[in-house]
Amino acid sequence: MKSMYYVGLDIHKKTISYCVKQVDGRIVQEGVIPARRQELDRWMKQLPGAWIAAMEATLFTSWVYEHLKPHAQAVKVAHPAMLKAIAASKRKNDRIDARKIADLLRADLLPECYMAPAPIRELRRQLRYRNLLVRQMTQTKNKVSSLLMESGIEYNKQKLHQKKYFRQLLASAEHMPASLPPLLELSRTTLDSFGKMEKQLIRGLEKDARLCQRLDCLMTIPAVGPITALTWALEIGEVSRFASHKQAVSYCGLCGAEDSSAGQLKRTPISKQRNQHLQTVLIEAAKLGPRLDRELARIHARELEHGNRNRATLAVARKLVGYLLAVDRRQSPFQRHSNTQQPAA
Repeated sequence: MKSMYYVGLDIHKKTISYCVKQVDGRIVQEGVIPARRQELDRWMKQLPGAWIAAMEATLFTSWVYEHLKPHAQAVKVAHPAMLKAIAASKRKNDRIDARKIADLLRADLLPECYMAPAPIRELRRQLRYRNLLVRQMTQTKNKVSSLLMESGIEYNKQKLHQKKYFRQLLASAEHMPASLPPLLELSRTTLDSFGKMEKQLIRGLEKDARLCQRLDCLMTIPAVGPITALTWALEIGEVSRFASHKQAVSYCGLCGAEDSSAGQLKRTPISKQRNQHLQTVLIEAAKLGPRLDRELARIHARELEHGNRNRATLAVARKLVGYLLAVDRRQSPFQRHSNTQQPAA
């Protein structure tokens, strides 16, 4: 029987530290190689036998993961936050980190995280770039407002970013400093460019053949539009990885962490360990949901009696997660049972 070799990788922008161990913990190889595909190919040829690799999830993990996957028995990615809790020590450097990752891998203690299929990750990259554009558009709009307020220029907040009103404002505003019109014109041009880019990205994602049917089903749910459906489909990846509704709610960051000790159970505010993209769009959808759906309005009103609006919004968001999960698993449009008012499973 051929022995298996366990490889721990500590990946950085320019270098990759590696440690190859046998099942008994004996180090076979270790060192540092440049973080380039050609160097990885040379290094893989020198490995003594069949191998399994593990690495920490970082900005540079994706391309290394895809390059090694065809050549290894398995490639695993460790959750950064959980890895820190397990591998904390006084001494820390790249060589030690690679050794510890290899040890966790061979002992089957690696806190593995989910890696979505490559096509999903490619589409997710486009969606997150769109989110960046939206944030930059919001910052630019806020800056336009602050420039006008600094100069004491009165304006209509609702109409400010309409092209016709913007032109009229520039032409009719009195006491406007000479430096202000060029800055406002530049901001207007930036907003137009970002808006066109954002629409182009969304159109491309909506027309993708791998997503069309899935999005059509998800958008039959009340308060779920194109952005919410796209974010769910691309951030969740494969819906089968969630065994229960509670796991999906936790992943979306719509519940608090548990702190139990000496028989006392405490619940903290909503956890910071979450998918922030999903959390944001689901909370926004939950604010709109009670206006569009009677069942969501009932849940909102019930929770409002026992707490504040934030509690009610989170309850609606958790219900939306249940709807999204059921529809995505079933791969058919949203339906309710007439007697239970729940989505058909």
